[in-house]
Amino acid sequence: MTVTTVSIQAPETQRIRGLEMPWNRVLHGTDQAAGAARALGPWHPQEFTAECVEVIPDLGDIMTFVFRRTDGAPLAFRPGQYLNFAFPVNGEDEDPIDRSYSISSAPTEPWTFSISVKRDQMGVVSPWVHENVRPGTVLEALGPVGAFHLPDVERRARFLFLAAGAGITPIMSMLRTIHSLPGQADVVVLYHGAQAGQFAFAKELEYLASVDERIQVFWSLGDRNVPEKWEWMLGRLTSQMIEQVAPDANGRQVYACGPEGYLNNAAELLKQVGVDETSIHMEFFSGDRKTLLEYQQEVAIAEELAGEIAEEIADSAEEYFENQPVELELYEPALDQDGPIEGIGLPLEVAEGGAFPDETGSGDSTPTEASGSTDADGPVDDSAFKTVGEGTLTLSFLKTGLKVKINPDQKILPIAKSAGVRIATNCQEGMCGSCKVVKVSGEIEMNHQGGIRAREVNAGKFLACCSTAKTDLVIDA
Repeated sequence: MTVTTVSIQAPETQRIRGLEMPWNRVLHGTDQAAGAARALGPWHPQEFTAECVEVIPDLGDIMTFVFRRTDGAPLAFRPGQYLNFAFPVNGEDEDPIDRSYSISSAPTEPWTFSISVKRDQMGVVSPWVHENVRPGTVLEALGPVGAFHLPDVERRARFLFLAAGAGITPIMSMLRTIHSLPGQADVVVLYHGAQAGQFAFAKELEYLASVDERIQVFWSLGDRNVPEKWEWMLGRLTSQMIEQVAPDANGRQVYACGPEGYLNNAAELLKQVGVDETSIHMEFFSGDRKTLLEYQQEVAIAEELAGEIAEEIADSAEEYFENQPVELELYEPALDQDGPIEGIGLPLEVAEGGAFPDETGSGDSTPTEASGSTDADGPVDDSAFKTVGEGTLTLSFLKTGLKVKINPDQKILPIAKSAGVRIATNCQEGMCGSCKVVKVSGEIEMNHQGGIRAREVNAGKFLACCSTAKTDLVIDA
């Protein structure tokens, strides 16, 4: 039997112009609709609890964790934003450790949401997350947070996405969102990985590129351990690579995420190929690089906004939800004296056959020491403390027995490190919560980026990396 094949040219898809997020028209609608949209407004961070409902292992030592809110509400966010979680790494009786992770799912499917965590063998939190977060695990969360996201409306939706390693996570949220929306778009993805066969989301990326003509995906591999059949790019990001995949890069909005060195290099290369700084958007999770002012302002007020919204709902919950137009069918929770009642649905069960990887974590990570509260009932006597430094204010370290003279513009964390005071640290940008300490007395000014919660601030805690002293200060360190 002879089999013949015929190439069929599919007709061109007809689309509306540009991309528009589902909530954009509501935000610019009538006063009534705009008021109702506040319940699902993606610019409103909230404090909530989230229950894990699925765990999906992926390549590159990344694991995706799917959550739903315990109150049954959808999670509204913009593609590219992140959530801050409190992980009980040291046990339920100890203070949790906060970490921020990008949302990898699309906001167009808001009833569940995902984070994708790369395991760092030398880390404290990510190994714990891989080994302990399972369907049924409930965590405290704050968000959404972050200014690294797609616009609500883009008439000329032409994007270049650059990702390295785990930096693909927020890019996946953007790609999934674009794929789910109608409208014209031209998207180019250049994804750098260290090892062939270890690109996270590889199958989905290949699928998106095959079924959505708006999306192109290119791959680049580190020049070590290159397999013989590798047909894509090799080596670090270069201007030639950018020009090869996107000759019109200077006419695109560029979103880049990855390690600091990768992004620093990308910023210089993008300027070389003519991309204006206003068209470059980057996500930095660690290192000394300062984030954009817009990003700092947005995340700094996340905790405050979350508290304001919670108080407003608690004070006038009935009026708050009655004002929502019925046609929008927005979520309306049941309330008691303690706030929203936990959502009721099918009992959570792990499906048969969904085996997890062996829980064989390294076990050799040493958790950072959690800051405890002070037992002092009155003013602290620091007269016997040794005094060093120069400045107009005095910073006293209660446990160390040291006083340091400082000026109001000096951050607490570098002062402590210079004085030999041990305070845990990681991102140094107010995001991760590692440097949380207890303020015994005095006043501080803190410009954090989501790494601390309102209840912790009320308990006297603050982040040393992003705080300055307004008065003489005594801290429990």
